[in-house]
Amino acid sequence: MKTTPPVLERSVSVWAQGVELPGDLSIPDGARGLVLFAHGSGSSRRSPRNRFVAQTLQRAGLATLLFDLLTPAEEAIDAGTAELRFDIDLLAERLVGATDWVGEQPDTAKLSMGYFGSSTGAAAALVAAAERAHAVHAVVSRGGRPDLAASVLDKVRAPTLLIVGEYDDPVIDWNREALARLRGEKRLEVVREATHLFEEPGALEEVARLAGGWFARHLGGAGKAPAFRSELS
Repeated sequence: MKTTPPVLERSVSVWAQGVELPGDLSIPDGARGLVLFAHGSGSSRRSPRNRFVAQTLQRAGLATLLFDLLTPAEEAIDAGTAELRFDIDLLAERLVGATDWVGEQPDTAKLSMGYFGSSTGAAAALVAAAERAHAVHAVVSRGGRPDLAASVLDKVRAPTLLIVGEYDDPVIDWNREALARLRGEKRLEVVREATHLFEEPGALEEVARLAGGWFARHLGGAGKAPAFRSELS
């Protein structure tokens, strides 16, 4: 019977581009990979969907970092204007800063890194992956907006998995268009009978399974990757 590795969990302050961002770092015993989460529009590190995926990855032996992309003051502004959640350059800069930060920490410096991005956070993840191509070894997008990173898609070298819901129009079309522009290893997975937030029974579990398999293949931290149900490329 497979046992779940013990997980070291701690709150951290991530220094990125001159600002301090609160985060939650979880490192399973023996982890070889680390996944940084970039949350989507109007969300935070407390997103229950991202936390569910993170816990699934931790059970598979991958470390995770969930952190806020905006400071508390910026979140207050964004709550009223919704402008910063679509500032992809700003969000990507914060993710690049977090990437550099974990690369300097003793307990994460040697871990192979990947990104898990949701909604606008997925666009930030793709921009950051293009900028830190030497450090980022896999990207997974959940219901993402890769169209907002269109100018850099051909520069992304990290293997990229795009996950969308079958009924998530027009996001599914934007992801199909992005898939055609990506130049590295890529895959589009459509979760059947799922909408944008994957709230349907079993939908988020499928997202976690697909993400875990992708990171297992490319970060080496979760053993053998499960088989995928479908492929569009």
